[in-house]
Amino acid sequence: MQLRYSFRLYPKPGQRTALARAFGCARVVFNDAVRAREDARRRGLPFPRAAELSRHLITQAKRTPERAWLGEVSAVVLQQALRDAETAYRNFFASRKGERKGSKLGAPRFKSRKDARQSIRFTANARWSITPVGRLSLPKIGELRVKWSRALPAVPSSVTVIKDAAGRYFVSFVVDADPAADAARMPDTDQSIGIDLGLTHFAVLSDGTKIGSPRFLRRAEKKLKKAHRELSRKQKGSKNREKARWKVARAHARVTDARREFHHQLSTQLTRENQAIAVEDLAVSGLARTRLAKSIHDAGWSQFVNMLAYKAQRYGRTSVKVGRFEPTSQVCSACGHRDGPKPLHVREWSCTACGTVHDRDHNAAINIKAAGLAVTACGAPVRPEPVLAQREETGSQGIPHGSRAA
Repeated sequence: MQLRYSFRLYPKPGQRTALARAFGCARVVFNDAVRAREDARRRGLPFPRAAELSRHLITQAKRTPERAWLGEVSAVVLQQALRDAETAYRNFFASRKGERKGSKLGAPRFKSRKDARQSIRFTANARWSITPVGRLSLPKIGELRVKWSRALPAVPSSVTVIKDAAGRYFVSFVVDADPAADAARMPDTDQSIGIDLGLTHFAVLSDGTKIGSPRFLRRAEKKLKKAHRELSRKQKGSKNREKARWKVARAHARVTDARREFHHQLSTQLTRENQAIAVEDLAVSGLARTRLAKSIHDAGWSQFVNMLAYKAQRYGRTSVKVGRFEPTSQVCSACGHRDGPKPLHVREWSCTACGTVHDRDHNAAINIKAAGLAVTACGAPVRPEPVLAQREETGSQGIPHGSRAA
């Protein structure tokens, strides 16, 4: 299994210029590849192959006055930009044919220098290295200062430098997980848990534990509204508007980082304490179109469930998604009697068959656990497909820039 370890990066002014040049060159090569394919499509010609695009868009382009500046950056960065374009088209066609799961993907679009996220990738043949003093040495960029939170568990296969919307720089390493080390880190246990996700409480566990919803976006709304109001009053194209835009981006980044940190800590705790974890497969995309959309996005259920899935796979746990049409809120967990649907405002109810008084969320969590154990016992597939390069909880992207809780 591959994981992605992210750390904060602090380039110097000259290195920021070199990174901006690399971002721009990678973007130009990507756009040239998309343009070449679109021109071939309009003319009814076969799509140019990757080797042909590499020869025309990189090797020969460097010899022309219009694209001579492509030689100022590492050739690996440009080759990876071509690979990204190839992957984007491959995913698009797989989505059109129904071979790719998830929502339908659109055709690749041109990248813009105003995109919120800029990135470049270096593979092993780019001759990047980590110096003895802990600096990241990248070709034609220099030695960059990294905020290390812990040592990498293995030699990375690639490194990606990212600049986010808030102007922060991060470096992301892809490494192969060590199964033996993971097994020693989290030994087997005989505990299992069912999780009912909600809005009043972020999660209610089958053992009765209720985890409050932090509501990071709601708590930051006052500052966000003020920042957006100041941005709207600045003249377009002015330096003050650019400063206000950075302020808005940083405010949103703080909310995102705090939410991700909360999800990482909770998912790691549940994975460590339980051998089997059952959670309901919620239709988040549908719920996000209701009047509760802001609260649902603020909760971030999908991100949390995905973390549970890949951590369970990594540490040898069992992760089960219970079907969304399972009547977990209607069935009495004591006698199994189905008592019928209930409005959302009904938080407690009594079973008409046995008279047991139930807390709605706790009862649902118990039923989710029972359904998950039933799926495990009957031999149905309970683990997700292999997940590549997930963001590891040990990175330093949260706030503050220290290590993540494990």
